[in-house]
Order: sequence, then structure tokens, then C-alpha cells
Amino acid sequence: MLKIARRLLAEKKYQEAHALCIRALQTNPSNGEAYFLLGQLTADHDNFVKALDIYGRARAAGYSEAETCTQISRCLIALNRRDEAVSMVRQAISAGPADALTLDTIGVVLSRAGLHDEAVAFYQKACARNPNNADYQYNRGVALQFVGRFDEAGDAFRTCLALAPDNTRARVAMVSITKQSKQNNSLHELKADWDQRPVSDTDAKLQLAHAIAKTHEDMGDQQLAMTWLEQGKTIKLATLDPREEEDRACFEAAENLATTLKISPSDTADGPIFIVGMPRTGTTLVDRIVSSHSSVTSGGELGDFSIALKRQAATKSPLVLDETTLRATKALDMKALGQRYLNSVEATLQLTGRFTDKMPLNFFYVPAILSAIPNARIICVRRNPADTVLSNYRQLFATAFSYYTYAYDLKLAARYVVKFNKLMDAFYRRLPEEAFTSVHYEQLVTNTEEEVRRLLAFCDLPFEEACMRFHESKAAVATASATQVRKPVYTSSVGRWRKCEDAMQPALEILRNANLEF
Repeated sequence: MLKIARRLLAEKKYQEAHALCIRALQTNPSNGEAYFLLGQLTADHDNFVKALDIYGRARAAGYSEAETCTQISRCLIALNRRDEAVSMVRQAISAGPADALTLDTIGVVLSRAGLHDEAVAFYQKACARNPNNADYQYNRGVALQFVGRFDEAGDAFRTCLALAPDNTRARVAMVSITKQSKQNNSLHELKADWDQRPVSDTDAKLQLAHAIAKTHEDMGDQQLAMTWLEQGKTIKLATLDPREEEDRACFEAAENLATTLKISPSDTADGPIFIVGMPRTGTTLVDRIVSSHSSVTSGGELGDFSIALKRQAATKSPLVLDETTLRATKALDMKALGQRYLNSVEATLQLTGRFTDKMPLNFFYVPAILSAIPNARIICVRRNPADTVLSNYRQLFATAFSYYTYAYDLKLAARYVVKFNKLMDAFYRRLPEEAFTSVHYEQLVTNTEEEVRRLLAFCDLPFEEACMRFHESKAAVATASATQVRKPVYTSSVGRWRKCEDAMQPALEILRNANLEF
């Protein structure tokens, strides 16, 4: 009966699978496998809190330690309980996981925890156990892409497409890591996929529009690329609730923190180095430069500070970043907040001392970070406003991440960039210069050594030649810049907005009215 239930679950026939599991428990209330399958069904419906309880029953009933611990860790990581998730996945690994699903899920948990090098090995094992599962091959390709093994990533994506020709994610991923040309491109397949997708399949439409736009851009037709981006983004934006007013409130609350929190930087800069800024403006480049120093380790994009603040504030909204939580910050025990953040990073990534945290949206928390962690230093990366608008508009952000909805429309993006620049100007005026500094992307790529020396000195680090050879680093990069930062500094992205100036006129007008130079 449970074998049939397992097959029904794989086919997403949830009602039938649920009925069989309940019958099994009526026969034997201690049937661990029945609880385990009910846990899978519940987690598949994103009810991770309830799934944790059900998986706990499966584990208590003696069902496979490797499988239950793995699925518990999956629920914990989905609930942003990263340190607990990593601890639990370690228990799963020590129990000797053998089946492909468990191995793949371990890889997913490790990836989401930022442990990309470890994740690759488990994806490889999952594919070895079941080479005909397209999803496992796709996950393997993404992990290999993050660690810079692009040829192998391409092989994994091609294998995925051979198994599942309609796998949009794999086709889009292939385009993202491959230079398209008039002689060698995937336009026919991408457009065929676009045509057969209903408008209601907004995420697939968006992904395909980005891939088609990237193809046209590679082939030199920027105008057609912008046309495709608008098609895909308009479809997606129409399904979303407006967030612009909430963004405005968050910017105002963040600015207020700079005047209400007590900020007294320590004389010694021996703590974490936060790299903040708008996405797609060079934050990954700065992270690679700084973390190439022998005294610094890259932590990647960590959500630990925002999560620690949210949990300590205990505000009721379901969002980690919102006005209410930001305004509640001034009533918190800031020392406890800083320690909570440091404990979380150490527990999950074993990082202490000098490490980087390059979560871009941490720019909202700059005053809170400096108040909570006096020995921290913060580098804000800034870029030409028009290029910032374009780079965000061109980026395919995770559709489940609601904070980047401004990137679905050029005018929304322009207004967001205006608010960002206003906030950073306020921080620059009000925050201690020994703890908070800015670096302009254009200066960094044209006067690289001078800017690198300045940034290292700001972080109280001696200059090292390795920081100029950041592109040689083997560390994983789980951002959209995974390919770019493995190359030496280049200036071809400076002034890119001029290539599509006509399409960007509505956004440029907003920037002009805000007196932003571009």
C-alpha cells in the first residue's frame, strides 16, 4: 500500500496518496514510513511547520534516519532556520544516505546554506544513482556553475534537456552560461517554448523572455532584447501586488535608524566586512577582491543579519524586511543582536573574525549593523544610476523573492534607484567615515589598484597582490556574476545604458528629475 502511495506522491496525486497513508496508520499507528510519506505530502504544499512535526513522528517511529533527517533539514532551511538545518543535514550525512532523492535533497539544503562545494558531491552521487532524473541533472548543473566548472555545468544542463526537452530552466541556464551567436544559438527552441506556454505560466514566460533577450543582446540587437524583456516582465508584473509604497516606507525607516541608533565604531576593524548596494552593481566584484586577501574569507550572500533582527524584533508580519521591523530596531538590545548574527554565521559556515557578507539588501540595515557589531566595516558599492536601472532590469531575479519586484518595470526601477541613492547620501553624511565607505564601480574598474588599496586600508588590511588577481579565486559564487568575476577587470559594462537609450527614456526622465547624474 505504501509503495503505491510513494508512486502516487511522485505523480503528485496527493489525495490518493494521503488516503493510503491514513489506512496504513489505522492498521499500524507506529508505521514510520506512512508518517514519512505524509511529511513529504505536507512539505510539497509548503506547510513546513506541520511537515516538521510529521517527519519527527516518522523519526521517532524508527524510520530511516538518513531520510528523515534530510527532509527535516529541508523544512528548516525553508523556514530560514539555517544553523539548525545544517546541523540536521550533518546528522543525515553521518547516517549514510543511499537513495537518489535523499542525496539530491542534501545537495539542495547545502546549496541553500551557501555550502556549494559540498553540495556538488551530493548532486553527483544522486545523478550516479539515478542518471535519468532531469531535476537531479539540473541541480547538478547549477551547483557546478556556482563553483566555476562551466563546461561540466553545460554537460549537466544538456543531459537534463535530453531527458526532458521541455525543461525551461535548463534551456535558460544553458543560454546564461553560453555566448550566443548568429551561427550558434537556441532562438528556435526558446521561441517555440514561449509560443506553447500559456500566459498563466508567468514564471516560465519570464525566464524565456530573459533568455531570448540575452540571445539577441549577444548577437548585437539591444533594442530587440529590450522588447523581449518588456514582454516577459509585463506578464509577470500584472500578477503581483504593488510593493512601491512598502519600499518607500522601508527607505524612510532605514534613514531614521541613522539618527536614532547609537553608533560607536571600535578602534580595531577586526570583525566582518559587509558589502552592500543595489544588486548588479559590482558587489560580487568587491567581495572577490576583499576576500582574496589571506586574512579574509568570503561568506557569500548571507541572510543571517536580517533574520536575526526579525527574530529579535518578533514583529507580526510574515516578511523579514518591512517598515515595522526596521522601526522596531531602535528598541532592541543591539549587542545581543550582533552576537546572535555572529553565532549564526559561525554555527553554519564556521566563520569567525574577518569574513565578508555581501547580501546587497543589507544596505537597509547599515546603521543597525554598525550599532550591533562595532568592529564591523561596511563598503557600499555605487554605480552610474542609469546603468544600475538597466542592470537590474536585465537581471532575472528569483521570482519567489518579493523584494526585487521593482525590476519588472523600468520606471519602478528608476524610482527605486533614486530612493537608494538618497538613502546612501544620508548615510554618508551621518555615519562615521571610519566604519562606512563607498566605492564607485566606474572608479574601481578604471583605477583598480588605487581603489583596492583604499578599500583594504579602510578594512585595516595590508595590501596583497592576490587582491588584484581576484579572478583566480576558486571560491564558489552563487550570484548572477558567477561568470564575470572569474575574469580580470573589464570596463565594457560602463555606460551600457547608452546602447538602449531610446527604450530607457521613461527611466532616464525620472533620474533627471531627481538630479542624478548619469
